[in-house]
Amino acid sequence: MTRLKEIYIKEVVPKLLNDFTYKSSMQVPRIEKIVVNMGLGEAIQNIKILDSATAELNAITGQKSVITKAKKSIATFKLREGMPIGCMVTLRRERMYEFLDRLMNVSLARVRDFKGVSGKAFDGKGNYTLGVKEQLIFPEINYDAVDKIKGMNITIVTSAKTDEEGKALLKYLGMPFRN
Repeated sequence: MTRLKEIYIKEVVPKLLNDFTYKSSMQVPRIEKIVVNMGLGEAIQNIKILDSATAELNAITGQKSVITKAKKSIATFKLREGMPIGCMVTLRRERMYEFLDRLMNVSLARVRDFKGVSGKAFDGKGNYTLGVKEQLIFPEINYDAVDKIKGMNITIVTSAKTDEEGKALLKYLGMPFRN
C-alpha cells in the first residue's frame, strides 16, 4: 500500500467523518482518478514535438500516454479533424496515489516563488484542476534532454459532492493551498 493511501485510510477518513458527519465511512469522498493532459498546439506544424511530449509524460507518470486527436476542424488554426494535437494519461489506484504524493511533496516545491496552489480551481462537483507551466518541476525529466518547455493540466477527480468536501479531502491529504 502506498504512503498516501495509508494516510488517507488512517487519518483523513476519520477527520472527514467528524467534519461532515457522514453516517458511514463509505460516504467519505475519495480520489477516483487523476488525468494528466498535455495540449500541444504546435504539433500542427511540428509533429516531432509530440514524440518528446509523450516520452516525457510517460516518464512523469510511469504509464504509457495516449495521443489525443482534434475533434473539430478549425480553419483559422490550420487544424483538421483527426490531427494529433496532444497527449494524456489517466491514473488510477496505486499509480494515482504515487503520482499525487510526488506532485504534492516533491514537484510543487520545485516551482519558482511557490506560495501554494489556488483554492478556487474546483469545478462545482469537488474535482480540482491544476495547471503546470513547465514540465521541468518533475525530477524524472532530464533538463538537458528537453527541447521545449511544455505545460500540462492535472485534474484530480474525487467522489465529493461539493467543492467544500473536495477541498477538505485534498487539504487533509497534504495539498499546499494558498492562504
